[in-house]
Amino acid sequence: MSDSAYDVIVIGGGPGGYVCAIRAAQLGLKTACIEKRGALGGTCLNVGCIPSKALLHASELYAEAHGGLENLGIKLGKVGLDLAAMLGHKDKVVGDLTKGIEFLFRKNKVDYIKGTATLAGDGTVAVAGGKDKSELKAKAIVLATGSDHVDLPGVAIDEKRIVSSTGALSLAEVPKHLVVIGGGYIGLELGSVWMRLGAKVTVVEFLDRIVPGMDGEIGKTFQRVLKKQGMTFRLGTKVTGAKASKSGIAVSVAPAAGEAGGKAETLEADAVLVAIGRRPYTDGLGLDKAGVKVDGGGRIEVDQKFQTNVSGIYAIGDVIAGPMLAHKAEDEGVALAEILAGQSGHVNYETVPGIVYTWPEVAAVGKTEEQLKEADIAYKVGKFPFSANSRARVAAHTEGFVKILADAASDRILGAHIIGPDAGTLIHEVVVAMEFGGSAEDLARSFHGHPTLNEAVKEAAFAVDGRAIHN
Repeated sequence: MSDSAYDVIVIGGGPGGYVCAIRAAQLGLKTACIEKRGALGGTCLNVGCIPSKALLHASELYAEAHGGLENLGIKLGKVGLDLAAMLGHKDKVVGDLTKGIEFLFRKNKVDYIKGTATLAGDGTVAVAGGKDKSELKAKAIVLATGSDHVDLPGVAIDEKRIVSSTGALSLAEVPKHLVVIGGGYIGLELGSVWMRLGAKVTVVEFLDRIVPGMDGEIGKTFQRVLKKQGMTFRLGTKVTGAKASKSGIAVSVAPAAGEAGGKAETLEADAVLVAIGRRPYTDGLGLDKAGVKVDGGGRIEVDQKFQTNVSGIYAIGDVIAGPMLAHKAEDEGVALAEILAGQSGHVNYETVPGIVYTWPEVAAVGKTEEQLKEADIAYKVGKFPFSANSRARVAAHTEGFVKILADAASDRILGAHIIGPDAGTLIHEVVVAMEFGGSAEDLARSFHGHPTLNEAVKEAAFAVDGRAIHN
C-alpha cells in the first residue's frame, strides 16, 4: 500500500477527465488521472467519436468514388473495397491520438495511473488492477467515468452480430442487411457507414420521427435525404426481441404503444445494431458507500461548481445532467480545473452544439421551433437553401438549408439549425455569435468571404428580417 497526496485526482481518462487533468496541472495543481481501459481518450477516442468519424470519412469517399464524380468530369475504373485496410486506418488514427494524450500528460506532469478506482472515503481513492494496489489521497476527487450503451430487453449483445456502437466499428464483413435499433445520432451515423459500403439498412425507431431532440423541420428533411440515399425507416415501431441462428438474425417488431394498425412481424437481418441511447457509467465507483447522491436516471447530482453532496468530490461529463457530448465534457473539465485553482470557471449550456456526421451533416445549437412555441416565446425565422449558394453549387452538394431563429423583439439569436455540407463546421460561427449575445443582424452584417458555404449562414441571418439577397 502506498499513500500519495495530490491536489486533484481525476477518475476517468476520457475527454472530460484528461482535459480536466491537463488544465489542473497547467494551473499548478499536483494531478493524477486514473484510467482502467489501459488507453486514454475514453469511449470517444477509443470506440466512439474518433473511430466512427474515420469510418464515416472513408465510406463517404468510397461512395463518392462509386458515383457522383462523373458529373464533375472524373472517370474511375472499377472501385473496390478493402475493409481490413479501412478498419486498419481507423485503428491507427485511434492509436496515434491515444499516444498523443499520453505525451500531453508527460508534458504537463500529470501522473497517469492505470487501474480501477473506487472511492474509499476521506479523500482517498483505492486503485486496483494496475501493477500494485494502492491508495491515493487528494484534496479534490473528480468523477469523469463517462457513459455506456443502454441494453434493450430481449436483444442480447454479443458484439459480433448483435452489436452496440463498439461492435459496429469492427464488423468482420459488410452485412447484407443491417437492422439499426434507434433513430438517433449514433444509429444514423453507423448505419450510414455500412449502407455506403453496400449494406441494406433498416432503422427501427420507437418514436414517430428520427433525431427526436432536433428541430422538427430539420428532422423531416434529414429523414427524406437519408431515404433518398437508400436507408429504410420503420417509425412508431418497437423491437421485442432478436434471435440469432446460423442463417441470420430474426428481429421481432411490433407497433409502438399508441400506434394504430399494424401487426407484429419479423425482420431478417445479418447484423443488428442496438443504438437506443447511453447511460451514465458509475459501476464500481462505490458511490453508495461514499454517500454520493444520484438522480432517478443514475446521473450524479452536482451544484453549479460541479461539486457533489460530498465535500471534495466533483463530477463532470456524461455522469452528470446535460447532453452526453465530448465537447460538453471538455468544457466542464476546463471550468472545474479553473474553479479548483481558485478561478471562475463557467460553462454556457445554451450554446452547446450538436452534430450528426452523416452526409449531408446536421448541426444545431440553441432552441428549436418546438421549444420556443412551448415556452411561448415570440420569434422570427430566417432560412436559406444551399441550392442557392454558389460554393455548394460548385461542389454539387446542394441538399439542405440553414435556419436561424431570433427573438422577435430583440433580434437576439435563440437557435440555429443546419442540414447540408459541412454543417458541423458552419454551426460554430453561430455558436460564437450566441456566446456574445449576438443578433441575427450582427451575423448578417459580418463579412463572409465569397464564395463560401458560410454565406448561406449570412443569408439566413438576413432572411430573419426578410432581406435575403440570393433567394
